[in-house]
Amino acid sequence: MSKPEIVAPAGSPEKLEYAVAYGADAVYLGGASFGLRTAAASFDREAMSQAVDFAHRNGVKVYVTVNIFARNRDLEVLPGYLEFLSRLGVDAVIVSDPGVLALVRETAPGLIVHISTQANTTNWRSAQTWGQLGASRIVAARELSLEEIAAISKRSGMELEVFVHGAMCMAYSGRCLLSNYMTGRDANRGDCAQACRWKYHLVEEKRPGEFFPVYEDGQGAYIMSSRDLCLLEYLPDLVEAGVTAFKIEGRVKSIHYAATITGVYRLALDSYLADPAGYKVRPEWLEEIGKVSNRDYTTAFISGDLAAATPTLEAIYRHDYTFVGAVLGYERDRKLLRVEQRNRFAVGQTLEIIAPGLKQYRLPVQTILDEKGQALETAPHPRQLVYLPWPEPLPAYSLLRRAES
Repeated sequence: MSKPEIVAPAGSPEKLEYAVAYGADAVYLGGASFGLRTAAASFDREAMSQAVDFAHRNGVKVYVTVNIFARNRDLEVLPGYLEFLSRLGVDAVIVSDPGVLALVRETAPGLIVHISTQANTTNWRSAQTWGQLGASRIVAARELSLEEIAAISKRSGMELEVFVHGAMCMAYSGRCLLSNYMTGRDANRGDCAQACRWKYHLVEEKRPGEFFPVYEDGQGAYIMSSRDLCLLEYLPDLVEAGVTAFKIEGRVKSIHYAATITGVYRLALDSYLADPAGYKVRPEWLEEIGKVSNRDYTTAFISGDLAAATPTLEAIYRHDYTFVGAVLGYERDRKLLRVEQRNRFAVGQTLEIIAPGLKQYRLPVQTILDEKGQALETAPHPRQLVYLPWPEPLPAYSLLRRAES
């Protein structure tokens, strides 16, 4: 049995570094065009080159999304981009369109191709067909049960990647026109406005302006918003089913999310591989994923019970912890942490430090100094550099967060 990969989201160069530091085996990211997350298209050609160099120096693979449903005009400019990715040495491109796959084979035959979950591959024949067309890996449709995943892996002979954590789309394999219809932003070209996450009320035709709650829980009505996916308890079953890679959703989320969730799945997978018979989901892993802003969690379709996969009407974001700063370095002579503030914190509060490997420390904030050494009561400005007393250096890529209760 080969060791499965943890494939982490890298929506920006910074998020890529944190995903690598917290244990990713591979990252997936998008360029300025042709991916399905325009909000995370932070990699122009120079940034892409630097990202690939950084990842490869750290033994991590880079998969680039080219998974739009292409229009005729896209086919005119795609070849040059594919040739660039090939020269750069990316480890694979992720596509959903058979025409794009054919273009990859023609213009950059050295590129390895993964088939996006957007292609909604739900059976072994489809997986096998993609393989015959030149793909090497299938990112499975999210609607599949464990039994179906195992059958596709066994009968197709293809590498299989499965989403194990993150936000779920209410549409079939992410194919949705709601955003396009309501805002003109095309989800199938990477510009989803997430209209399914909005709060809705019912309006009766003859009583305009009167809004009736569809469902009310004190925070609003979210009738299409799904819970977030979490498959920690199914990692052993997925490994035994032949899954090649475990994928984490979240390119548009924070570095705190990228670090924490990657770190938890790294610990979980390593724990299983070290002692398969003794694997169990540890309370500290669940506590850790609860410290990241999240909706309620679900195991979705994996059990084969469709009733368990229905969207919850309580899929509102929970913010039990706030990410407040990134540790950028340490001044040994003054015994001070150099911190880039991301959210407000103040003297008198106690912060939690999280470091790679999910090591944790408590930091009572007794003093905050600005760059001139002047004392502050609070760090109010985003991206402000401040200094906090601490007795020793921390590991690179440590983060600070604050409990909200």
